[in-house]
Amino acid sequence: MKTVIVPLFALCLALGSCAQDIPQSSVPSVVVNAFNQQYSKATDIDWEMDGASYKVDFEILFRDHEVWYDAAGKVVRTKEDIGTTDLPAAVTGAITQSYGGYKIDDREKWTEGGVTTYMVELKAKGQDRKVIFDTTGKVLTDVMD
Repeated sequence: MKTVIVPLFALCLALGSCAQDIPQSSVPSVVVNAFNQQYSKATDIDWEMDGASYKVDFEILFRDHEVWYDAAGKVVRTKEDIGTTDLPAAVTGAITQSYGGYKIDDREKWTEGGVTTYMVELKAKGQDRKVIFDTTGKVLTDVMD
């Protein structure tokens, strides 16, 4: 098996997050303004401090989103729940080819540093796994859950 270096957010998926809830009043106005401009239709907004980043959890049209901002209001990372039809054809093809006995349970699109990846939870009888794909369908990580 090849060793693959994965982005930091893949590690966060495996380990979970250690973020701390904060009130919006504790978030710098430049961050809140950047968020409001980019996501004016957001609902159910919750802010957290995640390391040095301001993380905001919210929904748009019943889809969960998370965005991390630096203190200057620049987007550091994004995560959003997506539908199966939102997966690139290369990812869907890789799932069909390599994980034929599995059904897609959950899908997320991650973007960090201009790189987009897709985390897909797959389920089969007694086996669950989280697989992270790049946009070409290449498996970056595959973890039994």
